[in-house]
Amino acid sequence: MAAVDYKIIKNFFTKEELEILDKYCYNKLDTNKDYKIDHDSFSPAWYDDPLMNGILDIKLPLVEKESNLKLFPTYAYWRYYVFGGILSKHTDRPACEISVSACIKKHDNWPLVIEGESFELEEGDALLYAGCDQKHWRPGVYKGEGLAQVFFHYVNKNGSFTHHAYDKYRKATGRKATDTEEDLLIKKYKK
Repeated sequence: MAAVDYKIIKNFFTKEELEILDKYCYNKLDTNKDYKIDHDSFSPAWYDDPLMNGILDIKLPLVEKESNLKLFPTYAYWRYYVFGGILSKHTDRPACEISVSACIKKHDNWPLVIEGESFELEEGDALLYAGCDQKHWRPGVYKGEGLAQVFFHYVNKNGSFTHHAYDKYRKATGRKATDTEEDLLIKKYKK
């Protein structure tokens, strides 16, 4: 059973927040080359971004309200999908027990699919889901002009993954933000 039922949260970001985030994302993409090309999506991505981490904390009360759970934040991760980007069907690591995928800017449509149900997020909207329980992906290959998406991850304060709060487990073990359990098994057996 999933930790939470998936659902859309309309107007997750205010108009003012979107204006700031839109400018910030374009500035990071255009002037700051500290991004990594995410191996899951072939698109620029940022883990541990100070602004997104701040918003992770600011949005905590709203996510608690929408999930009906008391939560610890784990981490924020944002990505700018580019032409040719993909997002294969997957589940996330335990630090993503409760996840929110929020649309900052989009130039075209490319739905997010959770457990076979397709959602087209508008700018400012978010999708709440159980990242490590519910399979999620985007169909096909992205053929658009750009899509800025941020992911906020939390764990249940009364759940089994509290040791992932503030992403302490990843930081203590040296795991990469994008490592899946499958990646770790592959690394283990390559040694």
